[in-house]
Amino acid sequence: MQGGSSGIGYGLKYQARCISDVKADTDHTSFITGTLSLKEENEVHLIRLSSSGTEIICEGLFSHPNEIWDLNSCPFDQRIFSTVFSTGESFGAAVWQIPELYGHLNSPQLERIASLDAHVGKINCVLWWTTGRHDKLISIDEENLFLWSLDCSTKSAQVQSKESAGMLHCLSGGAWDPHDVNAVAATSESSIQFWDLRTMKKTNSIDRNHVRNVDYDTKKKHILVTAEDESGMCMWDIRMSKAPIQEFPGHTHWTWAVSCNPEYDGLILSAGTDSTVNLWLAAKSSRDELSESLVESPIRWVDPLLNSYSDYEDSVYGLAWSSREPWIFASLSYDGRVVVESVKPLLFKK
Repeated sequence: MQGGSSGIGYGLKYQARCISDVKADTDHTSFITGTLSLKEENEVHLIRLSSSGTEIICEGLFSHPNEIWDLNSCPFDQRIFSTVFSTGESFGAAVWQIPELYGHLNSPQLERIASLDAHVGKINCVLWWTTGRHDKLISIDEENLFLWSLDCSTKSAQVQSKESAGMLHCLSGGAWDPHDVNAVAATSESSIQFWDLRTMKKTNSIDRNHVRNVDYDTKKKHILVTAEDESGMCMWDIRMSKAPIQEFPGHTHWTWAVSCNPEYDGLILSAGTDSTVNLWLAAKSSRDELSESLVESPIRWVDPLLNSYSDYEDSVYGLAWSSREPWIFASLSYDGRVVVESVKPLLFKK
């Protein structure tokens, strides 16, 4: 199914590429996003969907010193988030806290809780374990994986362990297994690597070129979805990693990001440099479960593509499902346009 957007828009002042669901905000459907301007003072926007679901409200606007390349909200504290940033000459990463009384301040300043300053090379991402409260963070640069111990009360982060992927592997990102606090997947130019955080050793790998993004299925153990330059999207059972269990056509250009729904099995978003967001339903998902939880009258989809949102004017790099209302997602295109969509019209069929 092809279609435009009926979503609600919100514009950032500058270009941007990352957005995150504020999972810890249980009262609102909210997201946090940041800009990517080399010359101007960058901004972090805390936004929420109005109670009527008809507009996006800016809850807070904060200055950020450098261009933001990665941003993730803390899953257990709605005022805390991490960024990876570039000064134009080097990369850094930090954990920030939004001031408690920011709504009453004229020009609120973010408080830097901790700097993740042990990296030498280009930092690509910071990962939080999404399933529960956890005092560890993972950061990944081009050659190394770091495990940090974070203490928000003392405003410090210490390296607990570190391991190199080796000179032949250029790491690009990763995802933390929501079913196993000791397991993480890291992407590189030529493979997906699986690491055990207890030993900081690789336990397995999948040979795969040009994987841009990876996400675990939050409802099913061992299931992983990848976004790839050439192959679009693939779903893997990491216990049987010789071949994907399902392949999706992806996008007409690079498939850049992929995100599994936090509640509904098999519901997947992808975004690409073809200025499109696609909504998929995996064939291997439990159709009965989806029907019971979402669809009033069960429908069988032959085509895994449920909808294509194609009214963007630039590449779409950012995707975030809402944990509070899992039928809602936010997307972010490079020109700084946030769109919040509801997939209810596609799923609640009369």
